[in-house]
Amino acid sequence: MNDPRPETGAAPALRRLLDLLASGAATEDFAEVLADARRRGAPAAVLSAIDDATWQALRVHRTLRQHRRREAELTALFDTAGDLAASRDLDTVLQAIVRRARLLLGTDTAYLTLPDEAAGDTYMRVTDGSVSVLFQTLRLSLGDGLGGLVAQTARPYATPDYRTDERFHHTGTIDAGVLDEGLVAIIGVPLLLGGRVIGVLFAADRAPRAFSPDEVALLCSLAAHAAIALDTAKSLADTRAALAGLNSANELIRAHAAAVQRAEQGHDRLTDLVLRGAEVPDVAAEVAALLGGEVAVLDTEGDPLAGRAGPAEGLAGAVAASRAEGRSVRHGEDWVCAVLAGQEPLGTLVLRGRPGLEDADRRLFERAAVVTALLLLLRRSVAETENRVRGELLADLLTAPDRDPAGLTARGRQLGVDLGRPHLVLVAEPAGAPGTAATDRGRLAGAAGRYLFGSRGISAEHGEAVVLLLPEDAPAGPAGAAGPASAQQAAELAAERLARLAGFPVTVGAGRPAAGPVALASSYAEGLRCVRALRVLGRAGDGASARDLGFLGVLLGDGHDVDGFVGATLGPLLEYDARRGTELVRTLRAYFDCGGSLTRAKDELHVHVNTVVQRLDRVEALLGPDWNRPERALELQLALRLQLLAGA
Repeated sequence: MNDPRPETGAAPALRRLLDLLASGAATEDFAEVLADARRRGAPAAVLSAIDDATWQALRVHRTLRQHRRREAELTALFDTAGDLAASRDLDTVLQAIVRRARLLLGTDTAYLTLPDEAAGDTYMRVTDGSVSVLFQTLRLSLGDGLGGLVAQTARPYATPDYRTDERFHHTGTIDAGVLDEGLVAIIGVPLLLGGRVIGVLFAADRAPRAFSPDEVALLCSLAAHAAIALDTAKSLADTRAALAGLNSANELIRAHAAAVQRAEQGHDRLTDLVLRGAEVPDVAAEVAALLGGEVAVLDTEGDPLAGRAGPAEGLAGAVAASRAEGRSVRHGEDWVCAVLAGQEPLGTLVLRGRPGLEDADRRLFERAAVVTALLLLLRRSVAETENRVRGELLADLLTAPDRDPAGLTARGRQLGVDLGRPHLVLVAEPAGAPGTAATDRGRLAGAAGRYLFGSRGISAEHGEAVVLLLPEDAPAGPAGAAGPASAQQAAELAAERLARLAGFPVTVGAGRPAAGPVALASSYAEGLRCVRALRVLGRAGDGASARDLGFLGVLLGDGHDVDGFVGATLGPLLEYDARRGTELVRTLRAYFDCGGSLTRAKDELHVHVNTVVQRLDRVEALLGPDWNRPERALELQLALRLQLLAGA
């Protein structure tokens, strides 16, 4: 895929320009880069980018050439200046100039001031022969003192006695410093650079003295050396900065080229994965390898389709931001990108281990989200098609299971459904308002297909409900994940997730696990009765199995599992009596038979009333504090009666 950005196509030419700069090539060699691009038939945008870059390179080339010429001139000048040329360090050079001024003029002290542009005044840069700290830290405003006049007029000034000279604007601060140093005769000359004063060089004696014109000229020559030294230092700093800038630009170009190349490779590899029929985990692994991080793919519920889920705190907000912006967003140390089909969310990509993500890598990550969306849509389309075909099998099984059980089983095997293995039947109905059943049932059927997406279950509309058939060893959970251990838990989980997917409450009833067409149809009937019982009990929107409904489950279930009901209701008491040799079950029966009277119960049991109380306390500890509430008491009494009848 061609990159639309002109700088990408111009990258080889830019690298060639940098090579020419680095090698110090002739000026005419730079024009050859643009001419070569024209001969190769480069687009207009690329030619324009190369032309601009060539112009900039020529500017840098001219600047570097000027700097080299200036450095050569300065080298020749400092060679004639003897020991002034011995060091290129600015502090050393300035110190040498000030010391030479003091020695050549034979003064007690010499010093140099430079302007402070930030503060708007001048300060002592170098001193030689000074003994006063106050003098060494003086700062002079423009026009103040002898130095201020020199800087203002750009002319040298000398005074045989500064204390009595009225040509200068005296200030208390300057006079105090001069007095503290004991200076009398002072000469100051400007450091000129292109007609601009960049500092002042001074020589001073602690006794009155008249400075000759030769001494003034000598000090002006030394000031010129100081100005040149300052200019050279600035030029060197500018050159270093320019070279550093070129190096940074070169590194940036190299990094950008590498990122673009990595993005192109990533696009090719992702495209190849799709064409080879790869799955979502394959794409996640490939992107993780390309970006050098850890990639997880989550479904719309936050469950992992590939990789690990990680902490969910704040993830929903990051996903919403990604959907709103239409690109990946930062989430703490991670990156998050919503996987969308238009405006429909299909999942989320999470990248960990790459807090700093360059633009090219970020686009690759976002491209991976598009590829993931494509794969999920393909998988869902295939799953929906397969589910429709399998749904026809399920509809025939529920309509006429005994017409041709062997034929239904054979059809199931052809479709990858082994009806001879135990399956769990879930019956789901919309719990919405009357009059919306048909519309809601259609949405519920779509939600059931998405809920079973990636698992071995099938679903179909049947009557007023949607029926789900799942293998017993994986009764629920996306992507084939192991589900709950009981029909009750499967019904509760299905009710919760189908409600989120459909957007309205869903009631789910579970029949007992069954194998074979006839038994599965019977399990469906039990699940349907369970749904209707939940509706009558005011529990629309819940999930339950016949066993979970207590004695109602015994009445609703085809098998009338009396032993299972008695065991589930009285199990803790029966186990305690068997282990300890107590009579908790007999005491509880007597208590209910006597209408809850402790006095009558103790006569029935021929024990003291305290014994009855103690036994009932033990019953409460085993069954829970609600054992004597009306609904629970009814179940206990029914279980006691069934146990008595079964024993008889």
